[in-house]
Amino acid sequence: MQIEVKFGTTALAGLAILTVGVSWVASNRLYSQMVSTGASDRPLHPLPPGKKAPVVDYRDIAAQAGLNAVVVSGEAQQTYVVENTGTGVALLDYDNDGLLDIFIVNADRLTPSSPPLTPHLYHNLGGLRFEDVTEKAGISHTGWGQGVCAGDVDNDGYVDLFIGQWGHNVFLHNMGNGTFHDETKQRGLDRSGTRWSTGCAFIDYDRDGHLDLVVANYIDFDLQATPKPGASGGCNWKGISVPCGPRGLKGESMTLFHNDSRGHFSDVSKQAGVETVHEYYGFTVLTGDYNNDGWPDFYVTCDSTPSLLFLNNRDGTFTESGVASGVALNEDGQEQAGMGATTADFNGDGFLDIFKTNFSSDTGTLYRGDGHGGFYDVTNKAGLARHTQYVKWGTSFLDFDHDGWKDLFIADGHVYPFIDTSGIGETFKQPRQLYWNRGDGEFYDMSSASGSGITESHSSRGIAVGDLDNDGSLEIVTVNLFERPSLLKNYGPKGNSILVQAITASGRDALGALVTLAAAGRKQIDEIRSGGFHISSGDFRVHFGLGTEEKCDVAIRWVGGAREAVKGVDANQWVVIREGKGIVATHPFVSTPEPASAGAKRGQ
Repeated sequence: MQIEVKFGTTALAGLAILTVGVSWVASNRLYSQMVSTGASDRPLHPLPPGKKAPVVDYRDIAAQAGLNAVVVSGEAQQTYVVENTGTGVALLDYDNDGLLDIFIVNADRLTPSSPPLTPHLYHNLGGLRFEDVTEKAGISHTGWGQGVCAGDVDNDGYVDLFIGQWGHNVFLHNMGNGTFHDETKQRGLDRSGTRWSTGCAFIDYDRDGHLDLVVANYIDFDLQATPKPGASGGCNWKGISVPCGPRGLKGESMTLFHNDSRGHFSDVSKQAGVETVHEYYGFTVLTGDYNNDGWPDFYVTCDSTPSLLFLNNRDGTFTESGVASGVALNEDGQEQAGMGATTADFNGDGFLDIFKTNFSSDTGTLYRGDGHGGFYDVTNKAGLARHTQYVKWGTSFLDFDHDGWKDLFIADGHVYPFIDTSGIGETFKQPRQLYWNRGDGEFYDMSSASGSGITESHSSRGIAVGDLDNDGSLEIVTVNLFERPSLLKNYGPKGNSILVQAITASGRDALGALVTLAAAGRKQIDEIRSGGFHISSGDFRVHFGLGTEEKCDVAIRWVGGAREAVKGVDANQWVVIREGKGIVATHPFVSTPEPASAGAKRGQ
């Protein structure tokens, strides 16, 4: 039987497997929150004989670090889907003092708060101590915040912020004096009507030296027209009345803004091929050169609809190829409730891979890239078909033991607070997940043996990763609904490492540049990116573990196509490479002591 299945502008003929679960295109029925494939846990992949997992000791030090602001997302009972999705976090050095600061997005309440809720900007004081400088920085109530991304849009050397919101998005221009100014309208980033934007990423898609902007949009949401749980026409999930959406609610499209070289933007979504049919529920924007042609592409995770991959045509336009490339669905041709995403070369073959998080009763999805824009679902083979009872959100590839292989972190948390009393065995607050990369294409689940920072339960959403104390080890900042955030630091033993910061000739971080590190006969790759994780933005410096190696070679493919290499770089430092000038600064890693309450070293 000949079957044609259409997803947006993409059509594939003869692939009957793709008909699984695609009834969302035509149906007006109100479905539950997010789809699940009904997957169950696969057995743990044991370690090969003679191989030992590292000692890992993550602890949440947010309280002693001074991160006290509580993230609010609607009301405690969570009546509408707009309250469920949570918010993101950005790590950026807004004052150029060499220390990453933290910006945490707040949502809002359905009944306006007094005083109004605000995002929170935390200034890094050093030594993993932070001060809330929101008011001092001129940041006030922005609206119902969702995601955030960072980037220097006018090449003035100071990083700006864009906040995706339900309502009107907000662009905060960094004034270079410790303050931000709302310049959304002046920059061409405002809109006349209400829209629900989530994730975003700055990207120089036309390689003209100026950052453009991709924004994901989630639902064309009308609060008044959406039934409440338990109401006539309301929604049901596993026999429980729940908030309606996204299924059954109006879908959305994605937005691309072009920078005119002066920091003013124009909406070029339609002519660039990014404005799809309004049938998708977009969440996280993840940039990367996924077909290895030197031009920036981007991936959008979609909730309960096929995810999207926009490949750069190198002429100012994109081709959406999620289905054709293999990253729209899972290996069984099923839609998933895509939320967060991260990218890295997990298996060392020189090509970027993608990991996507999904709802409960489902696994996350690991797509192995072939370097030509094609991907293969290797989730089961890699040992990641685990913890299907959790709702999975923010995620990151990171090398927590510095052995040169990217490990994997996942933040979890349910969307329904009342799930605790439902009797189905799921909880609103959930522990995190941590997987060690064995270096042979498989991961080892260390979630229950990696410290209290992993095993403690929260209802988490966005995360961001970066070296907050410049000691060569990456910290994880996690947004937790109706709680303070978490700041996770690994106090376990680690090998040597290096941080590489690549900046353009104009002096801004070289978003989209590919960094290749060579040491001990093998290569590692990573890109400098804005966005990702789950509607969040992390450290622009790329981190590589070196194990016992003390030197490495670093090569950079700049966004414009030029290449540059530096040989014999010492480990255990942060190096700054400027386009055309090589290394222009080095900063040896500092030593961060364990908290006084830590007691004896773990693993002894």
